[in-house]
Amino acid sequence: MTPGVPASPTTAVTGSFGSFAELMDAAAVQLGDREAYVEVDSGRRLTFGEWHRDADAAAARMAANGIRPGDVVAIALPPSIDYAVACAAALRVGAVATGINTRLGPRETAAIVAGCEPRLVIDDASLLKGRGDLTRSPAATAPDDPAVIIWTSGTTGLPKGAWFDHRNLAAAVRTAGAMTQPFDRRLSGVPMAHAGYMAKLWEQCAMGVTLVLTPTPWTAASMLRVLVDELVTVGAGVPTQWAKLVELPQVAAADLTRLRVCLAATAPAPPELVVRMRTLLGCPVVVRYAMTESPSITGTSPDDPPEVQYRTVGKPQAETSIDLVDARGDVVPSGEVGRVRVEGPCVMRGYWRDAAATREVLDDQGRLLSTDLGRLDPDGNLILVGRASDMYIRGGYNVYPLEVENVLTEHPSIAGAAVVGAERSVIGEIGVAFVVLAPGAPVPSPGSLRTWVAERLADYKAPDEVRVVEALPLTPMGKVDKGALTAVC
Repeated sequence: MTPGVPASPTTAVTGSFGSFAELMDAAAVQLGDREAYVEVDSGRRLTFGEWHRDADAAAARMAANGIRPGDVVAIALPPSIDYAVACAAALRVGAVATGINTRLGPRETAAIVAGCEPRLVIDDASLLKGRGDLTRSPAATAPDDPAVIIWTSGTTGLPKGAWFDHRNLAAAVRTAGAMTQPFDRRLSGVPMAHAGYMAKLWEQCAMGVTLVLTPTPWTAASMLRVLVDELVTVGAGVPTQWAKLVELPQVAAADLTRLRVCLAATAPAPPELVVRMRTLLGCPVVVRYAMTESPSITGTSPDDPPEVQYRTVGKPQAETSIDLVDARGDVVPSGEVGRVRVEGPCVMRGYWRDAAATREVLDDQGRLLSTDLGRLDPDGNLILVGRASDMYIRGGYNVYPLEVENVLTEHPSIAGAAVVGAERSVIGEIGVAFVVLAPGAPVPSPGSLRTWVAERLADYKAPDEVRVVEALPLTPMGKVDKGALTAVC
């Protein structure tokens, strides 16, 4: 097993808590007037004390309408303060909170509703308004009671609901590492139905973190303005967003002295971008690897060199360990590719009401077998090479698309890339690369891109076909939709 680094968390809220409701009670007292949320679009702000007050009132209304401990409450609201109030209210009444991303289609939404049968669906913020019994106590909740259900993106089928108890949520504090310090102000652009919010509720409350909700629609200028005006200490974005932001002429004069660390998420950031971000923004860049079923797995360190930030997803987080295993579940030799198996306190308890699917990914020790493939470098950093479902076989050789995508995005003309395997009746599977050009860049020939890849990887990994597209299709969770690309091959 590859061990994690030790944790020494210092929290903003002191005490011992068995449930999120108990923690929230303490936060309301100890952090009452400190901001918990900033909703940039509306200008609305909410302190920890107000969050507690509004959530308690909404919880009282839920209880008055028949919601009992263990019931599922689904929240189908856009990212907002109202979503945060609804989520906390459900937990305070002892219910299980789940989110429905408002960008999902009717088939996915119907699958989620059928999968958890919520007693209440909150799709209108007016359901949260009105007075409740503010003196009521939260429902008694045990540390191992279900707290939240977080739905997978559905890229390989209909969404599955990973469920977590209160002990899982508490573990997020110990595994946060460099990403969280007490009283951080974090720019948040993830859907609130995502693990990046639902699994981090305890962390936010315990650390006194202010979440600044990204304005929509996103622009580089609006992101820079919010970073400055809201005194953001932790900035999160995808590499293409950071690339556009550092091109702004006004970045050099912007006061970003409060910015402590930046997160590059969902895709690799080229080394030159990492260096430029460090230089212009004056803070280190980190990379995190996680999944719905385990919201904390590995991460890079702020003092890692750019090559480590780009080529790897770092080492296991505190109290977390990983193995790379073959199809039989045996650990593969050092340096070889295997499926990532995770053991740690943030691993889900299972898929909600789906014992068969749970048995496929969780063993009797609670270890999670992911669909991600990777290998370890000599220093113990995890290098992801793709998903088992993404791998294709060209001429008898396994090709892992993520490796090829990383090399393609190093090309000066390429801003983004996705590679899929496509069936060809004569030669079997081939690689098809979809590439997005960098602004103002010349269009490289397919042959030059093949040569670029072949000079850096095995020649059989070079894509057989290259298609230039304006943008890569994304799922509602912001991931590249490989299924849509495969469909047009």
